Amino acid sequence: MQQTKQTVAVIGAGLIGCSWSALFLACGHGVRLYDPRPEAGDIVQGFLAEVRPTLTALGHDCSGFDAPALTLCASAPEAVTGAEIVMESIPERLDLKQTLYAEIESVLLPQAIVATSSSGLKLSDLQALMADPARLVIAHPFNPPHLIPLVELFGNDRTAPDVVPAARAFFEGCGKVCIELKKEVPAHVANRLQAALWREAIHLVAEGVASVEDVDKAVWAGPGLRWAVMGPHMLLNLGGGAGGLRAYIDQFADSYAAWWDDLGRPALTPETIAALTDGLAQEIDGRDYATLRDTRDTQLLSVLTALRSARA
Repeated sequence: MQQTKQTVAVIGAGLIGCSWSALFLACGHGVRLYDPRPEAGDIVQGFLAEVRPTLTALGHDCSGFDAPALTLCASAPEAVTGAEIVMESIPERLDLKQTLYAEIESVLLPQAIVATSSSGLKLSDLQALMADPARLVIAHPFNPPHLIPLVELFGNDRTAPDVVPAARAFFEGCGKVCIELKKEVPAHVANRLQAALWREAIHLVAEGVASVEDVDKAVWAGPGLRWAVMGPHMLLNLGGGAGGLRAYIDQFADSYAAWWDDLGRPALTPETIAALTDGLAQEIDGRDYATLRDTRDTQLLSVLTALRSARA
């Protein structure tokens, strides 16, 4: 989707902030980046060099990586000055985010959208110290944002009516898939689903049902493949044959009730943590972080490219 090129302020040059910066630059937007660390410039440039081949393979023009499209700023107020979109991706601490919003509020453009990448903080809490919180919205990505399409949007009764639609238009213009929460809940939607699955994955390891590696295999070699193309409700609708989801429920309602009753509620005790990390070390088998990340991104690229072709 084509859209008007805009100036985007990215606050924070961690994994999420760098990933957002790469995507925005690849979509032709100008990026004004601020991070208090003196090495922030080297960090983002290193990240851009690493992800450039992947974004190019997805069809993006990454010439903006080399041009003056990226500006490193000396302060957060400097970064947001003149920016239509402010993408805040600083650490997940309420006090830090509240302090940042108070610092930049007076220099924001009247129409600017302040989008936070927060994965679990409540919008109402984030707004608490702002004189006018109408332009602040949750825009939670899934890591890494330059590859994973999902963005979870949420605005509340203090959010101006035009902000969520405008944010959706901007992110969809960057190729994102947006969902909108109708109610504020901790961790939004996708992280809650992820947490539910991980809880049972931990339980299966802790109870000795399967190894860490085999639990991981059970996901990526089984339902994970289906989840890449459809969500659980649609997939189970297909599982019901011509009768759809109602037929599936009629057949399996009692089974699911028994399975739900048997699901675990593990605690991350020292023993459980040791079992997980020891098992993961066996699965990693000596590969370093960069190798694992490259493996993930290469395989994500293959999936995204295949799905793009199939949906064309």
